[in-house]
Amino acid sequence: MITALLPHLYQLRLPLPFALNHVNVYLLRDAQGWTVVDTGLHTPAGEAGWQAAFAELDIEPRQIHTIVLTHFHPDHFGMAGWLHERSGARVLLAPREIELAEEVWMHRADHDDPSLRHFLRHGMPADLVQQVVGAIAALRAATRPHPPLTPLPAGTWLTMGERRFLAIHAPGHSDGQLVFYSPDDRLALVGDQVLLKITPHIGIWPESEPDPLRKYLASLSELATLDVELALPGHGKTITTWAERVTELQAHHHERLAAMLEAVRNGAETAFAVAQRVFAVERFTPHEARFAIAETIAHLELLVADGAIHRHEDDELVRYTA
Repeated sequence: MITALLPHLYQLRLPLPFALNHVNVYLLRDAQGWTVVDTGLHTPAGEAGWQAAFAELDIEPRQIHTIVLTHFHPDHFGMAGWLHERSGARVLLAPREIELAEEVWMHRADHDDPSLRHFLRHGMPADLVQQVVGAIAALRAATRPHPPLTPLPAGTWLTMGERRFLAIHAPGHSDGQLVFYSPDDRLALVGDQVLLKITPHIGIWPESEPDPLRKYLASLSELATLDVELALPGHGKTITTWAERVTELQAHHHERLAAMLEAVRNGAETAFAVAQRVFAVERFTPHEARFAIAETIAHLELLVADGAIHRHEDDELVRYTA
């Protein structure tokens, strides 16, 4: 579904095969052609969505000269190679996100995915871990073919759709995620850093840098200072109450930290056990369960760093105690 949001700027909603059933990507037109921001997951439905968008907007793929990716997650990165093959467009991604894309999607084989040991050590049952690793393998396949990637450092000014945007490092959801801010237009393309109705996932994965939740909360404090009239997120509806939504997200994570601290005090020792107290894990798909555990680990590790709980590690398990 295509929506015209502003002059020269369109939102395309592409389907995802998850409970979160869509991703928003953006097309910005200029005198030279088109810039695309994020690309969707590479599935037949994703291809059909792009073909329909080309027809509706009367775009020849070769008119796309630049593909900008907010971060490396598969629903944003997945069709970049497919679009590059058809357009020849350069594909821009933050340097840290290039490292992650190469590690997770290009170099890592399904049979030695470190997620297996990561989730086992945090208490996830072996049968569920196997399902989780299988789900990750399917996502890896949905990022192919892989495009050549050009580094886009934070602090770069980029012209997209006749507007100038500043690339701002916004870590937490992904280590090197970029959001793009146009001060002249009070406009921000915010990837998955700020969403309207759901909270962005902040988790610890085998490849994650330390303490992503603290980095996320610090990023929110910085982003709250921006003068934003309209924010365009990677999922859900556009955001017109910027400062209010940022405050809500900050409050949510402080509430979640309190809930997890209480679970540890009441005897839940592994991240999986804590997640069972805080989330309805038994009703989750493997795809959803892995996010719940990764998010739990991120909150527990912040509590450890702050001295609120203790971390114990041996060859089998990582445990947390009050």
